[in-house]
Amino acid sequence: MKNISVAKAILGVVIAAALFGAGVMTGANTFGTPSTILHFVTLKWKVDATEEQKQAALDSVKQMAAQIPGIRNVWTKTVRVQPRDYSAVFAIEFEDKAAADRYASHPAHSAWEKIYLSARQESRSNQATN
Repeated sequence: MKNISVAKAILGVVIAAALFGAGVMTGANTFGTPSTILHFVTLKWKVDATEEQKQAALDSVKQMAAQIPGIRNVWTKTVRVQPRDYSAVFAIEFEDKAAADRYASHPAHSAWEKIYLSARQESRSNQATN
């Protein structure tokens, strides 16, 4: 009888430990490290750029992306910008380096730049991958 009580206690501890471990594993933050390339641009609009010009420049990022093979995603809504005197951001995700290189010389990029540069005072571009 004493052996059964000890066995039940040990079993209870093992089950409790397993449930605790499962809870820790379930609650652990998971994240990915994709091999895509993220192109991130922070920009300052020209003082005389109209709201329509600014919006057209950001909207045309999506139109350009639809024409260039290898662009996976775009982001055009600004949440936060640094440095503070800059006022907008956009990001483009490329499937690989070849797609990022293709973007820079693609005719759709050249057409987009005409719209973008008419409203942009200056910008800072960065790219990152894993």
